[in-house]
Amino acid sequence: MTKTLKCISPIDGSTYLERPVLSRTDADTVVSAARVAQPEWAARPMADRIALVRAAVAEVGKKTDRMALELAHQMGRPVRYGGEFGGFEERALHMAGIAEAALAPLIIEDSDQFLRKIEREPHGVVFVVAPWNYPYMTAINTVAPALIAGNTVILKHATQTLQVGERLAEAFYAAGIPRDVFQNVFLDHDTTSALIAARSFDFVNFTGSVGGGKAMERAAAGTFTPVSTELGGKDPGYVRSDADLDAAVDGLMDGAMFNSGQCCCGIERIYVHESLFDAYVEKAVALVNTYVLGNPLEAKTTIGPMANVRFATEVRAQIDEAVADGATAHIAKFKADDGAAYLTPQILTNVTHEMRVMRDESFGPVVGIMSVKDDEEATLLMNDSMFGLTAAIYTQDADAAEAIAKRLQTGTVFMNRCDYLDPALCWTGCKDTGRGAGLSVLGFQALTRPKSYHLKKV
Repeated sequence: MTKTLKCISPIDGSTYLERPVLSRTDADTVVSAARVAQPEWAARPMADRIALVRAAVAEVGKKTDRMALELAHQMGRPVRYGGEFGGFEERALHMAGIAEAALAPLIIEDSDQFLRKIEREPHGVVFVVAPWNYPYMTAINTVAPALIAGNTVILKHATQTLQVGERLAEAFYAAGIPRDVFQNVFLDHDTTSALIAARSFDFVNFTGSVGGGKAMERAAAGTFTPVSTELGGKDPGYVRSDADLDAAVDGLMDGAMFNSGQCCCGIERIYVHESLFDAYVEKAVALVNTYVLGNPLEAKTTIGPMANVRFATEVRAQIDEAVADGATAHIAKFKADDGAAYLTPQILTNVTHEMRVMRDESFGPVVGIMSVKDDEEATLLMNDSMFGLTAAIYTQDADAAEAIAKRLQTGTVFMNRCDYLDPALCWTGCKDTGRGAGLSVLGFQALTRPKSYHLKKV
């Protein structure tokens, strides 16, 4: 019997999509085709590759209404937010715009006697394993620069968003990108691991859970295949005594609750200066109580179901454990909360770092808020985590924010904003968040290898 992958829609628990996985033999055929196609693709002028990627982005942009509808069915984001094309386009076009400069040779000497330079060469076949929470934007982070740099790409998307890989392939082929240059595949875990272990790929980019990242690294052990990982997060926000309170509430609560809290760099812990703590909590609770939990296909819905019942079960467990240990829950159960995928967004106070809700990744619409007395205490608490993706500081003192930022163990520090990926800056992390360098000039460096030329002319 052929094994299949099923996308269970969080809207009603029905099977939205089902796709058969590739056998190992068929998967090897896909890899072989990508490897054969890669030299010819890399030999094409970079301007051609850039133009084709730009055209593929434009093709995706022709179907944004469809994108929003399909994402609602697959992972529960309300249609009112219109899909992901804005961020998708911003990231891809930025990388297209900087490609020639980012990939230009570094000339050390070009004289009558020597030509000494460093060039960037594509790795070859790049394997992208993309997550479901922002399925278009996270995929394009690597797919666009990988193709522009001259790699061929094999994309494996999350089971929860099976359709996204198909839609990307559809758009890329319509734009004229050869079919063997970009391939979307459906693979199970065993075949994925076997392919990595067999050195089928020259670079692996994985975005997902810590457990998934460990599996990727175990599969690649001894192959010397570079594995880039962006894993879990427990991102903190800090509200200093001089912060604009309303801006801090609006920004951090949106960072905590948007997409039902299912954001890689979502805010999961908030530390507020004691002078603002009570006012902050009051305003935050009032804001969350305006949310409308419901069917993501309805225009009035502002917060949809979590992508899967099991994700909601974990968030409920963290909340229940915290309350049992003395935390205070401030949001009464919403009418649409069904005990399954539809989950009431929650604010907790009287929390401590002994509680899982302040320690483990929640990846859902819950945030714990603690009072702090100064920058020192806030910094210590922000660093008291196994993760390090982003951190946000709300203040009117840029010098103070930068001083705190230098002490934070994280990949990106924001001031007076959060939950945003700037394609001109490196998307990276530390600790159990993993190691990688996405987007920016460094993204192109990660997707290529240096090659040195030392040519004596005399």
